[in-house]
Amino acid sequence: MNTGLLLLLILAPFAGFLLNVFVGKNLGKSASGWLGTVAIAISFIVSIIFFLEINETKQGVTINLFRWMQLGSFNVNFSFLLDQLSILWLLFVTGIGTLIHIYSISYMHDDENIHKFFSYLNLFIFFMITLVTGSNLLMMFIGWEGVGLCSYLLIGFWYKNQDYNDAAKKAFIMNRIGDLGFLIGIFILGYIFRSVEFDSMENFIVSGKSVSLKWISIATFCLFIGASGKSAQIPLYTWLPDAMAGPTPVSALIHAATMVTAGIFMITRLNFLFDITVDVQMIIAVVGAITSLVAAFIALVQNDIKKVLAYSTVSQLGLMFLALGLGAYEIAVFHVITHAFFKACLFLGSGSVIHALHGEQDMRKMGGLRKHMKVTYITFLIATLAISGLPIFAGFFSKDEILMVAFHENKILWIIASVASIMTAFYMFRLLYLTFFKEFRGTEEQEKHLHESPSLITFPLIVLAILSTVGGFISFPGNSWLNNYLKPIFIGERHEHHIDTTTFILMGVAVLGALIGIGIAYSKYIKKAEVPAEDHEITGFAKILYHKFYVDEIYMAIIVKPIYALGSLFKNYVEPALSNLIFGFGKATNAISHQGRLLQNGSIGFYLMAFVIGFTTIIAYLFLAK
Repeated sequence: MNTGLLLLLILAPFAGFLLNVFVGKNLGKSASGWLGTVAIAISFIVSIIFFLEINETKQGVTINLFRWMQLGSFNVNFSFLLDQLSILWLLFVTGIGTLIHIYSISYMHDDENIHKFFSYLNLFIFFMITLVTGSNLLMMFIGWEGVGLCSYLLIGFWYKNQDYNDAAKKAFIMNRIGDLGFLIGIFILGYIFRSVEFDSMENFIVSGKSVSLKWISIATFCLFIGASGKSAQIPLYTWLPDAMAGPTPVSALIHAATMVTAGIFMITRLNFLFDITVDVQMIIAVVGAITSLVAAFIALVQNDIKKVLAYSTVSQLGLMFLALGLGAYEIAVFHVITHAFFKACLFLGSGSVIHALHGEQDMRKMGGLRKHMKVTYITFLIATLAISGLPIFAGFFSKDEILMVAFHENKILWIIASVASIMTAFYMFRLLYLTFFKEFRGTEEQEKHLHESPSLITFPLIVLAILSTVGGFISFPGNSWLNNYLKPIFIGERHEHHIDTTTFILMGVAVLGALIGIGIAYSKYIKKAEVPAEDHEITGFAKILYHKFYVDEIYMAIIVKPIYALGSLFKNYVEPALSNLIFGFGKATNAISHQGRLLQNGSIGFYLMAFVIGFTTIIAYLFLAK
């Protein structure tokens, strides 16, 4: 493989980031947007070239740029692994990333810091590419931390709103909790295998050498904690709905194709470790199923259009983790791909609606938009059918595969996943009906200005709607191109699903469940024309759901407030006591620093004089020391 093409793949987004940071403001708003878009499009084109090459050779390739570090026999290379799994991720990360960039050119055109926005987007894609192509855990960790940083920058992009800053900090801190687990897992694996290279660890396992299953289990559990943070699983999921504070293209990028899929990618990449830790796999499956159900419950009563989609993402990620926990890695990857298509379409569609309503996100103040926004409505409808699991749309195939695996492996988890899927159909059609049907419930001023979004917004919607329709055929039951493509990635036996009577029965049950959910939504919001109650009117169990089971309040009471109280204790009592106790050193330091700060007077001449005196003093000392 061509090293130059690899560097182009990785560095094109980074170059876009640097150019927009330093010269983007001078280029003009559209130019900075197109610069960022072209940078990602280049990576997408290179990804296609690599895909065609690997699809032909069936061989993955490791490209080593240089030795990063060496500690005795422990070596870490600065190298990249291009195989079936990484190329597949690159295709939808850069492909959907390009569409989101195109969309953002129009969506963000009025923002004074549009060049900064595109620089952050480019940096986000750069780190995601690093994450999925790194050939070892430390390379992956660079990308892992990088996307965490970029999510903080993008969620809090409109930093003049303190609530958005708080949401960005929340995402950053909760991800750090998971990342600590990931880091501990890396240390344990490095100690066990004397390497963090994926190939070396896999060869060690395949060779049948003796290994401590106890420590492998601890390591994989720590890795799962890291994956739970990035991919928003219980109990580290509360940051993701709050991430809606960022501009809508950011929501689409984080929720559809990049950051939240990192946990699924990491577990799939290390499938050879998770396959031998059955207890950890069961924990993953149970947590995934519960997450899917809890998030679906919360989504039932949310009225913010983006919040509904956010909890939908958490629920769908739960289904992916259920598949991972049952060892069906290729099916989890399949749902990652189809979810990227329809969830990106849904988020960008919601952005089109918000754009038309000048920032309004409350579905209670929408309605009747299909008459004014036909392209947005049709694409949103297709994506809603896909996520609801109706034939022939993409989500039908991938979700159905997960439910079939759950049915054969664990009936209780199948029931939980099926109930969550029925809820999905209900709350998604609830969203569709409240937004696009009946009469408009907003202000007269808003209604006067209702219009379809510009072509730069509708074009990505159309492309994603097409992918949401046909994307499921890459893994048709009984004849799966995707499963065959991914075979070299896995060392264990795979889940092969052949079409039989049970398959058709389970498909029928899943479709019937989705139709029941849709029917209930139709009865409530079309036939009875119900509109959700105002916040202060919500009572009973609906109030508990509306307040998200009060999980944030619980975290605040048992974690955040005690930490604040402990900090105040040290600041107000412990530090002053120590300062006075230890011979008054604290007071002396304060006095000296108070006088010392006066030297920082802003006079360049004074600074130069201090520099010259200091430099000559050092030279004189060195000369006399000889």
